[in-house]
Amino acid sequence: MNIKIVTFFLSLFDYINKQKVINFFKKNLNNKIENFIDVGAHHAETVKLFNKNFLIKNFFCFEPNPSTFEVLKKKIKRIKNNSINIYNFALGDINGYLNFNKSIESNSSTLVDINDQSKYLIRKNNILNFFKSKDNIFSKIQVKVKTLKEFTEEKSINKIEILKIDTEGYDFNVIKGLEQKIKNVQYIYFEHHFHDMLKKGYHLSDVHNYLENNHFKKVFKIKMFFRKTFEYIYYNERY
Repeated sequence: MNIKIVTFFLSLFDYINKQKVINFFKKNLNNKIENFIDVGAHHAETVKLFNKNFLIKNFFCFEPNPSTFEVLKKKIKRIKNNSINIYNFALGDINGYLNFNKSIESNSSTLVDINDQSKYLIRKNNILNFFKSKDNIFSKIQVKVKTLKEFTEEKSINKIEILKIDTEGYDFNVIKGLEQKIKNVQYIYFEHHFHDMLKKGYHLSDVHNYLENNHFKKVFKIKMFFRKTFEYIYYNERY
């Protein structure tokens, strides 16, 4: 119950930020969107929000966590859009299988390693396990991973208006998995975590420089409430 309470209140505050994101895209995109890719679709929060505000021809949604994917399937059935495609695997910079850190708080599940000495993790464990005796909120499973380059080639996708990435520290890997296909993306919308719980192996400056070298410009930034996390939007200046 404690996890549900924490998640509920965070979602209320996150809604304020999400409306600012929606307003940004309303100002900068037409109402009709051909292709929207949602990496880390979770419980269809982003799909529901964008489906409500835009006419989207194709949603491609990825969620590697099996239990979260089952919830996603149920949520998708309630959305009035017959063009929502969901996939139970991860996107990254390899094709194969990787260990996945599955969290009791599904929002925190990730493909990156966890820093067990992190003070942020200790505080998180204390909050989420307030009524429980569990010492660790994570357990490992294996998941399939593909690159976006391969996926877009398989589906003959030549333009992506919005690529949204929420993978708890694996975002740069998803971006690099596009390779030369990055030129087909108009906007990249992603999170970056500044706490020490996630062993990402990269810094925001690495992502920024990579995107700049591929003709992207940072056009939006917002801090998430109660977390050392920011959301960013980068625009492809070739459009």
